Amino acid sequence: MKTAASVLKTSQRSDVFGERLRARGHQLSPRLQSVLRYINENREGILENTALEIAAAVNTSDATVVRAVQALGFTGLRDLKTTLARWFEPVMNSTEKMHTTVDELTHDTQSSIDFVLEGHRQACDALSSAANRIALSQAVSLLNEARNVAVFGINASGILADYSVRLFNRIGLPAVSLNRVGIGLAEQLLALKRGDVLIMMAQKSAHREGMTTLREAKRLGIPLILLTNAVDSQFAKEAEVVINVPRGGENGRVPLHGTVLICLEMLVFSVASLSSQRTMRSMKRMQELHKGLKPGTRKK
Repeated sequence: MKTAASVLKTSQRSDVFGERLRARGHQLSPRLQSVLRYINENREGILENTALEIAAAVNTSDATVVRAVQALGFTGLRDLKTTLARWFEPVMNSTEKMHTTVDELTHDTQSSIDFVLEGHRQACDALSSAANRIALSQAVSLLNEARNVAVFGINASGILADYSVRLFNRIGLPAVSLNRVGIGLAEQLLALKRGDVLIMMAQKSAHREGMTTLREAKRLGIPLILLTNAVDSQFAKEAEVVINVPRGGENGRVPLHGTVLICLEMLVFSVASLSSQRTMRSMKRMQELHKGLKPGTRKK
C-alpha cells in the first residue's frame, strides 16, 4: 500500500527547462538569451510553434533558435517541447489526492469532519486578512466598472464558474462561463470583448486552457482577477489582482472547493451592494419574468 509520502514523491515534477535556464542562461550570448527568454515567457504557445515562428517573434534565425535550445542541453526543439508538455501536466490526479487524504485520516467520521472544518477555518482566516481585504476591494472596483464578466474554471472549478455566473447575471452584471476544454473553450473565448473583466480560478499548473485564456485576455486588454493558492504562479505574475484562497489541499491532499465558493460569493455580494440600484432593477425584472412562467398565467 502506498503511503501519502510515496504518492506525493512519485507525483512531483521539476521544471527542467527553468532549472537549466537559471543554471546556464547567464553564460550564453545576448542573442541566445533573448530566444530563451521568449520561450520561457510563452511556454504554452511554444508547443505549437516552429523554429521559424519563434525566430520571427524575436527577430533572429531558426538556426539561432535551435542553438539556443541545444545550449541548455536539449537535442532540439522537439525534445524541448516534450519536456514542456510534461511540465504542463497536473502534478497529481484526483485519485492520488483522494488516496493521500483518506490515508491521513483515522477512518472515522469525526476525523473527516475536522479535516473539512479546519480547512475552511484556515481559508476564512486568510480571506479576512488585511492583504486579501485590499485585493477584494480592488477586484470589486474592477467588476463594478466591467461591461461583462467572464469566469474561468475547469473541472470542479467549472461548476463554480457556472454558479457564480448565475449570481452575477441575477444582480444585473452580464456574465459568461469559460469552463470547457478544446474547441468548446475556443468558442467561449470568442465572447470576450474589450471592457470585460476576467475572474480566473487557477493554481500552480500552467495548463493550456488557462494560458490560452490568459493570452486572449491580454490581447484584448482585459484585467485579470486571480483566485489562487499559488501566489507565485505564472497566472499570478500576469494578474492585476491576486486573491489568496487556501483550499486545504496542501501536501497532495484533496482541495476544498467550498473555500473558492466563499470568495466568489464575497465578490458577487460586494458588487451587488456597491451598485444596489442596478441589483434591485435586475432582481425585480427577474421576478416579473418568473411570474409569467408560472402555470396558469395568461398572456395579456
